[in-house]
Amino acid sequence: MSFKRALVIGASSGIGAEVVRKLLAGGCKVAGVARRAEPIEALGAMAYAHDVTNYDEAPELFDRIVKDLGGLDLLIYNSGVMPEVEEHEYNFDKDRQVLEVNVLGGVNWLNLGAAHMEAQRSGTLVGISSVAGDRGRRGYPAYTTSKAAMTAFLEALRNRLHRYGVHVVTVKPGPVRTPMTDGLELPFIIDASEAADGVLRLARRGTGEGYVPFIWWPIMSIIQRVPSFIFRKTNI
Repeated sequence: MSFKRALVIGASSGIGAEVVRKLLAGGCKVAGVARRAEPIEALGAMAYAHDVTNYDEAPELFDRIVKDLGGLDLLIYNSGVMPEVEEHEYNFDKDRQVLEVNVLGGVNWLNLGAAHMEAQRSGTLVGISSVAGDRGRRGYPAYTTSKAAMTAFLEALRNRLHRYGVHVVTVKPGPVRTPMTDGLELPFIIDASEAADGVLRLARRGTGEGYVPFIWWPIMSIIQRVPSFIFRKTNI
């Protein structure tokens, strides 16, 4: 499957910026959305400044982007935040920020893409979830919750839209070297460029969900089966 007109939300750095770069190199017309437009412009894509928590702005902006692109056959929601959480910290403001960006922003933009693609009976929606969403992890409760919610929402969209010829893809990266993970020592961490290759490979396949890199599939298959009374004693 190839794409001619793509929209990437969360496109100014990390995985999103690499996805934009690779789509452009393949001849795709690309629009990027982020709080800062300048990094997207530097990539050579059409750039739109927008904070995904300004939910009421999204419908009008979505329509403008689709018009500017001349259509839409790929939408990728990549926006996400993961603030540091201390061992004894229970901070609602941080948790709300995570849920507003990672979940509500995603639901808003993916709904807009879903309605558009259902009407045209074609297209691909991609959401960036995470291996972190497969279990409730002690270190980042709101972040793991947000990724579990994204995984479930994308599965529901996939079940809802398949009859209309729309593909919905869930991508679950492991740790990726981005500003969000700067300074963290994480297993099997990969560069954003490698992660972007995985995202686009799964998008072109167009079905179901997948891990990036694939090594996380057997790892998470085991971790998901660890009983809770054992899992809670670990530090993962």
